[in-house]
Amino acid sequence: MDILEFKDIKTVPDIFHQYTSNIRNNSIPLVIDNGSCNCRAGWATSEKPLLIFKNVLAKPRRERGKKDGEMQVGNDITNIEAVRFQLKSQFDRNVVTHFEVQEYIFNYTFCHLGIDTEYKVDHPIVITEPFLNPNYSRALMSELLFECYNVPGVCYAVDCLASYCRDTNPSDTTLLISLGQHTTHVVPILDGVVDWKHSRRLDIGGHHLSAYMHRLLQLKYPAHFNAITLSRAEELVHDHCRVSESYLEELALWSDADYYDANVIRVQLPYTVGPASTLTPDQQRERRRELKRRFMEINARKREEKLAEDEEQLNQLLAIQDLREEGEEAEFEKAISEFGLSGSEELPKLIGQIQARIERTRQKIVTANTTEDIAEENKQKTMKQFNTPKDEEDFKNWLDGLRRKREELLEWRAARRQRRQDMARRRTVASVERMRLISQLAGGGKADDDFGTRDEDWDVYKVINKEGGDSDSEEESEKLLQLEQMLRAHDPSFSSSSQGMFGGDGTNSGTGSGGEGGEAPGETHRLHVGVELIRVPEVLFQPSLVGSDQAGLVDTIEYILKKFNNKDAVRLAADVCICGGTANLKGLVRRLLREIVQIRPFQSKVSVRISKNPSYGGWFGLRDIALNDDLLSNCLITSADYKEKGAEYLKQHRSSNPYFRTPLPNLDVEIEVA
Repeated sequence: MDILEFKDIKTVPDIFHQYTSNIRNNSIPLVIDNGSCNCRAGWATSEKPLLIFKNVLAKPRRERGKKDGEMQVGNDITNIEAVRFQLKSQFDRNVVTHFEVQEYIFNYTFCHLGIDTEYKVDHPIVITEPFLNPNYSRALMSELLFECYNVPGVCYAVDCLASYCRDTNPSDTTLLISLGQHTTHVVPILDGVVDWKHSRRLDIGGHHLSAYMHRLLQLKYPAHFNAITLSRAEELVHDHCRVSESYLEELALWSDADYYDANVIRVQLPYTVGPASTLTPDQQRERRRELKRRFMEINARKREEKLAEDEEQLNQLLAIQDLREEGEEAEFEKAISEFGLSGSEELPKLIGQIQARIERTRQKIVTANTTEDIAEENKQKTMKQFNTPKDEEDFKNWLDGLRRKREELLEWRAARRQRRQDMARRRTVASVERMRLISQLAGGGKADDDFGTRDEDWDVYKVINKEGGDSDSEEESEKLLQLEQMLRAHDPSFSSSSQGMFGGDGTNSGTGSGGEGGEAPGETHRLHVGVELIRVPEVLFQPSLVGSDQAGLVDTIEYILKKFNNKDAVRLAADVCICGGTANLKGLVRRLLREIVQIRPFQSKVSVRISKNPSYGGWFGLRDIALNDDLLSNCLITSADYKEKGAEYLKQHRSSNPYFRTPLPNLDVEIEVA
């Protein structure tokens, strides 16, 4: 049985790269894949992104009397779980809306790339924007780059389209599926032209999978609520989750115990083992007896104090009653009001209640004093029974008697525990009977309730809690331990035949030490991730699992294909391309292929593939644009364009969004002339 451990990878702060003269003097374009999960940045001449960090900002709490803490961005946050509730992102789903956070992200990026020019970033910037980004968001982004950083030009591109153009012939027909962090886009491309009108977005992405795994495990293991973090849930999703080819069929397999044991993933949570006890079993029993004696003394002292208070209160009430018998009505009424009674008719009732309470307290005191003597007598009787007979026949009968007593104790204990479980579960006979009795008591409904004045009133609790004493007593555990010790010493077959139901060496069967069921300390801190491995990725196909009313991925694909004629639908289904970080899920291609075949006509050609580099394809696609001087010059928005055509202006190219100018408000105002 393999037991995995969480990696808990700590982020390493990014280094400050050198700003070489070649980069400075040649105005090398800066490529930024501004994703809602990770930001990837680097120069167009770099073979890979120089900076890869989470696109978040953490503002430490301000301590009283101290200055504001320094903002932490990306990989500077070494322990992201410690500041989870202080994280800020510039994104609302996949659209940038918080530009004060975006400015911090840009500052972090430019500083770590070594840019040291004053008041200016003298490099063209090729940056991603969301699919069909609103003009207002683009206008604020352009304003930030041109007004704050004085960049010479900006080129906007959509990450999934840049990745597609890098991997595919631009004239091809493809159904592009972009699986992002917060959204999923299904984009039909006919002969290299994006059909914007028939594209669709789902508000489901990788973040929802991690959050769903996080919540499932927290509900499954409430004792480890704090240890199950979102970062660990993300690790399980990325490393172990897989898309089931047939979800319902595989879901039925998980009900089989053998299949569960063969496929479940056991993950060990960090834990610390407490110091082992150095006391011998006899010392532990003596310590428990001492604690028990102390508790009995404390309870006895409390009962005596309560008895004294009740007796004093009873004497006061009897004195008030004597005032009325002596005819002193004025003094009687005054004493009644001072005692908080609304009328004279409440006095006898209150006296009766206190007298009953005093009697019960006295009985408890007498019972407590005799309990210890009875326990000692029972122990002496038990030890007498354990005297080993000399005769062989008597010895066998004696051993049989020990076995029977032990079995009776174990059966009695098992029956008690079963009753506890039946009471805890709904719709069992025991719980239904208990609720019936309680409802009958509650339905009595007297306006003037005198429950407790009679001793027989308290017998109702014996009726509700039949065969009371559901917990394992100390005396019973000690007796069971003594029986097992005697059997272990005189019965050679005991260790192999009678001990198996408890496991271990038999020392835990009587006292229950060492954890319930003899579990190792690490077992209680171990997560069993079973059906969650296929249930979490199923959110992509059934968003209702997380409470979303949107259609699933395959339903959306079917809806889009029905918008086209048969010829174009066949061409689109013949090349389905998946990109984005969530595309790395195992089994996704097989599942999509299987379900798209089911929704297409008989013997239709269907092909599903993953882009060459689903996680970083967007950045490499932007780099290809930056390295193509002719293409870059045609799609670069210069400072002059920004000033002349407005902040929302966009130059269209094969990887960009379409540009539709925002209509001007109607300024025609009718002026009445007197």
